[in-house]
Amino acid sequence: MARKKDASYRSYQYLEAGADYRAFALAKEIGRVPEELVPLSEAEERVAAIFDRDPIVSIHDHTAVFPEDPREIFDYARQGRQVTGYAGLARSGIDVVFENFMDGTALITSKAGWKWDDIVLDIGMRFSDIDHQELVYVARTLAEVQAAKPSGRVAFVAALEAATAIENEVDRVDVLYGLGIRCMGITYSEANALGSGLKERTDGGLSDLGRAVVKRMNKLGMTIDVAHCGDQTSLDTITSSATPIFITHAGARALWNTPRMKPDTVITACAQRGGVIGIEAAPHTTLTQKHPAHSVESVMEHVAYCVELVGVDHVALGPDTLFGDHVALHHAFAAQLSTGRINEGVRFSEVPYVKGMENPGEAMRNGIRWLAKHGYSDADVRKIAGGNALRVLKETWVR
Repeated sequence: MARKKDASYRSYQYLEAGADYRAFALAKEIGRVPEELVPLSEAEERVAAIFDRDPIVSIHDHTAVFPEDPREIFDYARQGRQVTGYAGLARSGIDVVFENFMDGTALITSKAGWKWDDIVLDIGMRFSDIDHQELVYVARTLAEVQAAKPSGRVAFVAALEAATAIENEVDRVDVLYGLGIRCMGITYSEANALGSGLKERTDGGLSDLGRAVVKRMNKLGMTIDVAHCGDQTSLDTITSSATPIFITHAGARALWNTPRMKPDTVITACAQRGGVIGIEAAPHTTLTQKHPAHSVESVMEHVAYCVELVGVDHVALGPDTLFGDHVALHHAFAAQLSTGRINEGVRFSEVPYVKGMENPGEAMRNGIRWLAKHGYSDADVRKIAGGNALRVLKETWVR
């Protein structure tokens, strides 16, 4: 695996902990739980060559490190100073990561999240820290994304999971673009002025404001995401967009019948317009009847299904992981993250973490290892590992 630049820097080390901000005891970025690599034999050299040669792209992750004690999660969020997992990223093998910020868990000024001031504060705080080190940089152009691997650095594509914070101000999309946001969802699980989220019992589709936002995102060169949109809102967005879109982190409803997964109609419509679905690995999402205990096998069954459904050119990895206890975070933010709707109507056994895909690095490494082990060609692995995502950026971003 190609070596990354030094990651000895720790977030906000240019400030004085205890005086300038409250420091929390944080979860381990490496070794929080036992690492479980997908076993390989003769494919080991193939995988090593792919990591050395090809761009590795996660199209949805959260690289923040969370408190070791889950009881401190709310205090940590309210401070508005998330820590980036530089050490974990340096070891991950990831070249490009679509970094999604606090979004609905940004509770700096409210209890409900999604407030404009909180979103802007969160972005600026993270970027301020990033500018004090050399491993990670914010990529605003395709050339900057492509420079990550040869430079031994990690490119952050700044993303938001929903456009809720713009309220009814279309020009705020331009402001977010100016701040560095290059990918944004239309809705989160709750409806907003643009359309319906997957949490809602009814889905009226994309509103006129939503169509105006889609048009503005197309003009700006900002990639559109419908991972948390309701089905009709997803379909309307796909047909309204002049360029391909992402479903950055989801799975196939045909394998796990919950609102959080996408039906074949949405996955197929996305692919027919040139888009890509990223398969996620957040706890208790991409389960299957065959693998109901969430693990790398559950996640990759969704990958295999989507490849069979729409072809290898339209599938990627969007693990939706973080550094820390993801299950505890889901419990803490159950209302904000609509976790009650994720698996509504199905029975499953809760796991403490997703085996083999517990954090961004392990998820991407094992996803690629699984593909190699199961007979996918180097060309196909290259597409799923990053090539498909980069192709969509070429079609959606300003050159």
